[in-house]
Amino acid sequence: MNQEELQEQLLKEFSKPEVMYTAIAVLVVHIVIWLFFANTMRKTLKLIATENQCIKPNQVFGVAIPLFNIYWNFEVARRLRDSLINEFFDRKIAIDEAPTYKKGSLYGWVYLVKNLPLPAFISVIATVFQFVTLINYWVEVNNYKRILEQHNTFRSQEELEKEHED
Repeated sequence: MNQEELQEQLLKEFSKPEVMYTAIAVLVVHIVIWLFFANTMRKTLKLIATENQCIKPNQVFGVAIPLFNIYWNFEVARRLRDSLINEFFDRKIAIDEAPTYKKGSLYGWVYLVKNLPLPAFISVIATVFQFVTLINYWVEVNNYKRILEQHNTFRSQEELEKEHED
């Protein structure tokens, strides 16, 4: 079998409906996961004062746009870090030097590598590593969101106590 016949056979296999539907389903699931992830970041940014935000909350949804998100993951990691630093400084809460940035930029780099044309076994490993880094990044962003929510609850209770004292 020569190379042209092999290419034709591969094209026939990939153009079968079940293969196409599977590929589309995987892409849709991936986008839905990115949307949930972006929503967590949006909720976190909404807890940050407007003057401390380095990115508008709805702009993070760019991480759910295939190909564009290769670049946007790095921007979101940097801007979310800066927004969190600004907010925690204003609230006088001690946090890490670069909150969410290490895990966010690691995810960005792994995602970039995953999108390079590499041999199949390396692509599979990169895909698994990308999923793991996404989950780690997501958990860290969610932890900072909880800290902000708890601080808001604490401030609300403090204000109520002051009102009752007056």
